[in-house]
Amino acid sequence: MKNPYLPMSCVIKETKKETADIKTISVELPDLPAPFDYAPGQFNQISVMGVGEMPISIGSRLDDKTITHTVRAVGEATSKLVELDAGDTIGLRGPFGQGWPLEAAAGKDLLLATGGLGLAPLRALLDLIEAERDRFGRVNLAYGARTPGDMIFTDRFDRWRVIPDFELFLTVDHVPKEAVWEHATGVVTHVFDRLTVDPARALAFTCGPEIMMRFVANSLLIRGFDQNSIFVSMERRMECGMGKCGHCMIGPKYVCIDGPVFSYAQVKALPHNIIAGKGLAA
Repeated sequence: MKNPYLPMSCVIKETKKETADIKTISVELPDLPAPFDYAPGQFNQISVMGVGEMPISIGSRLDDKTITHTVRAVGEATSKLVELDAGDTIGLRGPFGQGWPLEAAAGKDLLLATGGLGLAPLRALLDLIEAERDRFGRVNLAYGARTPGDMIFTDRFDRWRVIPDFELFLTVDHVPKEAVWEHATGVVTHVFDRLTVDPARALAFTCGPEIMMRFVANSLLIRGFDQNSIFVSMERRMECGMGKCGHCMIGPKYVCIDGPVFSYAQVKALPHNIIAGKGLAA
């Protein structure tokens, strides 16, 4: 974008309900002088006119002019965005932030560990793994949610399972009596004993609630992962996307500029963050 402060006017092409409060929105971009280029793990600032603006991770590229964003209705702006439908107009600024470390991941085994809506910031990476499978080693995806009905992208599970050297591990906290569930029960770290990636030659990417990422990181350290091989996405902390408001600051770091992806070693050095076991963020 030429002016990062000025939102582009975009039209919603279609929407897909993922869960009771989560929707994936396909956005048709206007004609641009160059392709809208972004890296897995980056985010856009999405605005609903007259309501507000919010940072949302970029998902899939459906075609040259269409990208997706997956959002949960939690506040006024996100709730209004989820109510919109095909043909409605929104504003878009971006892309912003630092994504997953793809250069470091080349040739490495990958563990992707996530929960609930935390799978959304990994969606673009999963697309890349599928499209350029030879670029990475063995891949394990461990995905947890509260119940089977709280899982997103369920229509992609079978597609991911047939990717060569790719294993999908699913788990939920609770299975309702009426639900049929053939996978694990418990928090996402409970499936780590079944992993087939090699910690000595692997990178781990995790996204979700910070308390979940704390236990994921601790569990991986115990299993032999290096602090510099574990990466977390702190995308839920962001506000303006450009380091101007200071809302996302943790010590000297702006999450929206220096992140949202950080190594665990970087996060451990920062004050006041749950991931490193240092209490609530300022």
